[in-house]
Amino acid sequence: MTAMSIGKAWEEAVAFVRRESTLLFPVALLFVALPGVILQEMTPPQLAQWTMTEGQANLPAVPGSFWAAMLIGVVVIWFGSLTLFALALRPGISVGEALRLGLARLPVLLGTALLVGAIFVAIIIAVSVVAAVIAVGSKPLGTGLALLGIGGLILFASVRLVLLNPVVIDGHEGVVASLRTSWALTRGHFWRLFGFLFVLTLLSAIAATAAQSVFGLIGGLVGGTGAARLIGGIAAAAVSTVVQVYMLVMLARLYRQARPEDVARVFE
Repeated sequence: MTAMSIGKAWEEAVAFVRRESTLLFPVALLFVALPGVILQEMTPPQLAQWTMTEGQANLPAVPGSFWAAMLIGVVVIWFGSLTLFALALRPGISVGEALRLGLARLPVLLGTALLVGAIFVAIIIAVSVVAAVIAVGSKPLGTGLALLGIGGLILFASVRLVLLNPVVIDGHEGVVASLRTSWALTRGHFWRLFGFLFVLTLLSAIAATAAQSVFGLIGGLVGGTGAARLIGGIAAAAVSTVVQVYMLVMLARLYRQARPEDVARVFE
């Protein structure tokens, strides 16, 4: 098991982002922040209300065009993520080269998503069957165990596969091999990576909420409710994108730490 230092990754990420900000942030804003804002504006009010009630009511009827747009938006964001990792892992690469590399490796990332999704569905079905059996004696116990089991599984797999994108963009491996490599690289580092992701996600949420509140208030004073939502959403997306850029570069550095044999591509 190789050593993994969050502190060292942070120091290197700060230096790299400072040096390459003119490359990283335009790509992040165009392919990560913008799709998120567009999807936010396209979200039907009834679906947003259902989300706010934490799914207590039945899922409202939503046009199929929205789900299609959401799928396209997710793919664009994944493409943007791969491009950012290409810029972070290959110093000196141009934005055009990074975009082409991201596009070339995107099918592999989509394939891993489909495979992991299929595995999750199979496991969820198995857990649901077990929970249904337990629910015969105690429905709350069965429901609680099902939610706990599924939630824990998703969390565990998300952390263990957190280096999947850098593995995909940095190599030539296929779907299964990329999954195996990313899983192997995080072996023994679960809690360190979990803490890192938890802290950055929390900071991103706090900063985005603050930005949305402040700029939403200003927008409301200038243009009413619609402007408040739009301006607040743009501000929150911009702040979240800044945090994401640092997080992705840190993940690139952690990936390099996990694969020290790749000395030819280490940052200068």
